[in-house]
Amino acid sequence: MSNINKILNGLNGVKSTGKNKWVAKCCAHEDRSPSIAIKQLDDGRILLHCFAGCGVDEIVGALGLELSDLFADKITKRERRPFDAYQILECLKDESMILVLAGNDVLSGVINPDGLLRAQQAHERISAACDMARGK
Repeated sequence: MSNINKILNGLNGVKSTGKNKWVAKCCAHEDRSPSIAIKQLDDGRILLHCFAGCGVDEIVGALGLELSDLFADKITKRERRPFDAYQILECLKDESMILVLAGNDVLSGVINPDGLLRAQQAHERISAACDMARGK
C-alpha cells in the first residue's frame, strides 16, 4: 500500500478537494470537522497541514508512521545528476580544447607554465567526469 493510501486510510472524514488534494479530520486532536489538508506533490512527497495547529510530527505519530513516510523513495544516483548529458559533453569539449591548445604550444616549442597547469587541470576535470559517470 502506498504511503498516501496509508495516510488517507488512517484519517476520518476524508474528502477530495482536487487532484492529489484532500481534507480530513485531524487524528492528532479531537476534531469535529475537517481541519487537516493533505497534498501529494508530483515527486511523491506528501504535505500535511493542520489548521488547528497540530505539528506534522504529531499527525504522523498518530497515524503510526514516520516523517520519512512523507517522502518518495530515495532517489538513485543516476536520477540525481545535477547536469544533463548535453551540458556535460559541452564542458568536456571545452576542456579537451584546452588540451589541444597546450599540445600545440608544446609542438611549437613554447613552454608556457600557466598553460601546462591549465592543461593538467583540464585532464583532472575530464578524469573526474569519467569517475562520476562510473559511479565512483
